[in-house]
Amino acid sequence: MQEGLFGDPGPQEPDSPHRGSALFEAGAGAPLAARMRPRSLDEIVGQRHLLGEGKPLRRLIEGSGDASVILYGPPGTGKTTIASLVAQTMGQNFVGLSALSSGVKQVRQVIETARRDLLRGHRTVLFIDEVHRFSKTQQDALLAAVENRTVLLVAATTENPSFSVVSPLLSRSLLLQLEPLSEDDLRHVIARAVEDPRGLDNRITLDDEALEQLVLLAGGDARRSLTYLEAAAEAVEDGGTLTLDTVRHNVNRAIVRYDRDGDQHYDVVSAFIKSIRGSDVDAALHYLARMIEAGEDPRFIARRLVVHASEDVGMADPSALQTAVAAYHAVSFIGMPEGRLALSQATIHLATAPKSNATYVAIDRALADVREGKAGHVPAHLRDGHYEGAARMGNAVGYVYPHDAPLGVVQQRYIPEGLDDAVYYEPTDHGAENRIRDFVGKLRRIVRGKSRG
Repeated sequence: MQEGLFGDPGPQEPDSPHRGSALFEAGAGAPLAARMRPRSLDEIVGQRHLLGEGKPLRRLIEGSGDASVILYGPPGTGKTTIASLVAQTMGQNFVGLSALSSGVKQVRQVIETARRDLLRGHRTVLFIDEVHRFSKTQQDALLAAVENRTVLLVAATTENPSFSVVSPLLSRSLLLQLEPLSEDDLRHVIARAVEDPRGLDNRITLDDEALEQLVLLAGGDARRSLTYLEAAAEAVEDGGTLTLDTVRHNVNRAIVRYDRDGDQHYDVVSAFIKSIRGSDVDAALHYLARMIEAGEDPRFIARRLVVHASEDVGMADPSALQTAVAAYHAVSFIGMPEGRLALSQATIHLATAPKSNATYVAIDRALADVREGKAGHVPAHLRDGHYEGAARMGNAVGYVYPHDAPLGVVQQRYIPEGLDDAVYYEPTDHGAENRIRDFVGKLRRIVRGKSRG
C-alpha cells in the first residue's frame, strides 16, 4: 500500500511513462480516501512548514524547483499526493515505482528511457514509494541519474532516511520531513469529505462528538480518518446523522502507529525510559500501553526496565532492580496479556523511585581509568595464596582479615598503586543513598587511612 495521503498509483511499466497525475485519479467506486486526494496545492492540508511561500517544496510543486527530494514522514501525511502534484505541475513524464516490486533492472530501464526522453526535451519525474526498502545496490543505481538531473526523484519513506537511505543519495537530494496532521487539520479533512461531491456529498451530517472521535482515532493520519469516516457512514441512512455511538460500533479501536523495526519503535521506547527517568509515572504508563497495544515483545520492555533500574535508580532504591528482574521473569513464564501487570508494577516502581545515576557514573569512571592504562599490579597481599609456593612469591603475605577487627573494616591497600586518590562512586542524597553517603565516606577514611571522604 502506498504511504502517501490516499491510495496507490501502482508501479508502472518503465518504457511507458505516464504524464501528469492521471495515475492518481480515482473513480466513483474508489475508497473515500482515494476520491478525496487533493488535486492542487491549495487543497493540501497541513505541512505549512514545507508549503509556505518560498519554501523549496512549494517551489517544486509550482514547477520552479529542480532539486530531487526525499519525503520522510508517517503514513497519511501527503507524500504520494505531493508526488502527484509535482508530476502534474512539471507537465512532463511520470514514472512510479514501488520498492516492494521493482529491482535494479527496472530502475536502470527507467533511467535509460528518461535519458532518451531528455534529449527530446521531456524530463521524467520518478516517484519511488517505500524507498527505504530499496537495497544499497538499487539506491546506488539512482545516483548518477539524480546527480545529472536525468530524472527528478521524488522518494517517499516512513523510515528515518539517515539509517535507511545511502549517504550519497541523501547528499544529492533535499530531505523534507512531513509531520502528522494536527487535530484542526483532521477536522478540516473530515468536514470537507462530508460536504464535497467527490466524497459523501452531504448525504449525511456529522455531530461534534463523532467528529472528535474520528479525529482521536486517526492519530494524525488523514487517510485513516477518511477510512474510518467511510466505514461509519455506511451504517447511516441518507439524510441521517453520524453519531458517536455509530463511530464506536463501526470503528472498533485506534490502530497504534508503531513499527517494531523503525523509528516509532525507538522513539516510543526512548520516551518511555525518559518519562521514567523524569518521574512522570502517567507518561511512562502511556508509552508502556502503546508498546503493549502494538504487540511489542514484553521481554524487550522488561529488559529496558532492568537496564533503567541500575542506570537511573541504582542505589537510591536497590529494590528497583529486584522488581525489574522479577518483571522480566514474570512475563517470560506468564506471557501476555497477564504479563502487562508485572510490567505496569515495575514501571510504576521505577517511575516513583528516587533517582540516582551514581552507579552508572561509577563504573564508567572506573572503565575510563582502566582504558587509559591506569591498571597497576594487584597488591601482593591481595593475590591468590592457595597454591604451593605462593608464599615464597609474597602472595597473600600480610593480608589482614577484616572480620578479625572489631568494626569489620581495617586500614589496608586494596586499590593498585597510582590510584590512591581514585573516587568512582559518589552517592547522591536521594533515597537510600542519602543514608549510605556518610557511611561510604567513613569506610574510605578507615580503609585508606586518610581524612579525605
